[in-house]
Amino acid sequence: MMNNYKFVPHTDYKEYPEEEMKERAKSFYEDLKRRRTVRDFSSRPVPREVIENCILAAGTAPNGANKQPWHFAVVESADIKKKLRAAAEDEEHKFYHRRAPQDWLDDLEQFATDEHKPFLEEAPYLIGIFSESYALDESGNKEKNYYVKESIGIATGMLITALHNAGLVTLTHTPSPMGFLNEVMNRPDNEKPFLLLVVGFPAEGVEVPDIKKKSISEISSFI
Repeated sequence: MMNNYKFVPHTDYKEYPEEEMKERAKSFYEDLKRRRTVRDFSSRPVPREVIENCILAAGTAPNGANKQPWHFAVVESADIKKKLRAAAEDEEHKFYHRRAPQDWLDDLEQFATDEHKPFLEEAPYLIGIFSESYALDESGNKEKNYYVKESIGIATGMLITALHNAGLVTLTHTPSPMGFLNEVMNRPDNEKPFLLLVVGFPAEGVEVPDIKKKSISEISSFI
């Protein structure tokens, strides 16, 4: 059923003086530059309110026709984490030993990754991010969603940014295929796994690869 939205003044918009704009843009970049993916997590608990507000922030993402085609399945249960780890490691073993082409394995070698994923049980939260390929109305009839991949990608980026802003670290885990996420997390057929986000505090003494990001001239052009 189509919604007939009324239009209202955008009173929430806030403009900043030019110098403040520059400072805000620079400080935001400097803060995000600290964000790193980690693979070793502390088991220290995280307040659920923090996770909820970060998900709400992700839910503000732009999306096709305001269909909001996403679902965030948050795992706290140790039993479900154990099942997810077993299923993920099974798929990852197949990837590392049979599926992955050698050039992909060569690129991964520098990061010392393998099929073992202890972080899936160590971290306080796992968030299964699902894209909703189509919606269902109250009668179970299909309703079309638009720009689903684009929408879920933007929302995921905003979620990762919100979690970083809250003082947490994340790992984007994408075992392939990920169909087991629907089964373990009890999600319906119209939802497709996008990725599994591992969330928490870093383990004490955690190390990360000494990598560099591309420069502005390498990632952009002004024409």
